[in-house]
Amino acid sequence: MEELLPGLPTAELAALGSELATVDDLGSLAGLAARQRALLAQTVALGWSGEAACTLISGLNDRLTRRVLTLVARRHRLPPVDWCWLAMGSEGRDEQTLVSDQDNGLVFSACDAGEAQALRELFLPFAREANEQLAACGFSLCPGNIMAGNPQWCLSVDEWRERFIEWVRCPDPVALLNATIFFDLRPLHGKLELGQGLRTLIGHLTSDTPAFLHLMSINALQVHPPLGFLGDVAVDDAEAVDLKKFGSRIFVDVARILALAAATPSVNSFARLREAGAAAGMQPGEVAAAQAALSHLLRLRLEQQAAAGAETPVFRPAELHEIDRVILKESLHQARRLQQRLKLNYSL
Repeated sequence: MEELLPGLPTAELAALGSELATVDDLGSLAGLAARQRALLAQTVALGWSGEAACTLISGLNDRLTRRVLTLVARRHRLPPVDWCWLAMGSEGRDEQTLVSDQDNGLVFSACDAGEAQALRELFLPFAREANEQLAACGFSLCPGNIMAGNPQWCLSVDEWRERFIEWVRCPDPVALLNATIFFDLRPLHGKLELGQGLRTLIGHLTSDTPAFLHLMSINALQVHPPLGFLGDVAVDDAEAVDLKKFGSRIFVDVARILALAAATPSVNSFARLREAGAAAGMQPGEVAAAQAALSHLLRLRLEQQAAAGAETPVFRPAELHEIDRVILKESLHQARRLQQRLKLNYSL
């Protein structure tokens, strides 16, 4: 990792890790989280690849989240049943940037619907405090309330299974939206086998239901890379581009569909392209080019976030040096090619 991340402040990160492993005060976690964010913001512009930087950020955020959950769990009398905290969205994919909100859920074991309801009432106070403490550590509350503290996403194993079966077998616009978040779930803390079982179920369901993947593909193709008629990068009235919505999201969406079609286990977009690309008809060079393009877009987003500080980052291609502008344009062309692959595979 150090070779991939030149200038990595290993001593400072090790010191933070030691403090995090021993801290018993929830109030101190917010300060540690702030120091971690500041350290990452200072070092993210040192020439790292986007893939490696996001992997590091996500790993450190995982460590912090697990400590929050451990300390919050001590403050609650949790029922003696297996449970697992689920990371979703960019956190589930190990693709977090310097600006992240929460997308999470909770799964627990229950014998029947009655027991599930009783257990949910016991888990919700814990989950809600965990969401609040994570927000205090810099992970803002999800605007759509996709969090474990919401009763809709604090469910038994059977309830989660029923949700996924309904979304895949009877898809509607809400189901397709949920697929972009919940289908990226990753077990993070607790009885990990519960979350892994849900991932296996998702793979079986989607690979056996091509109609659902066809609808997901139609939905994914509604967003187009910002390329003008002559192939140049197109900007808005503010001379800016939303690199998440019109850039990295395209790769993430296509990689998800390819992985769900092939029932591959990974949720990380780079791993999904590597594991499912061949099954979708992609040549090794195509896969490598798509991965490199996604990594470049993530790097640009990270550098913009670090430069913006507390401000909302605005990405303007004209501010890039010539080489980065050329690579940006080619990366967006790779996004278009990946969408063309999707069109070919699903006859769209």
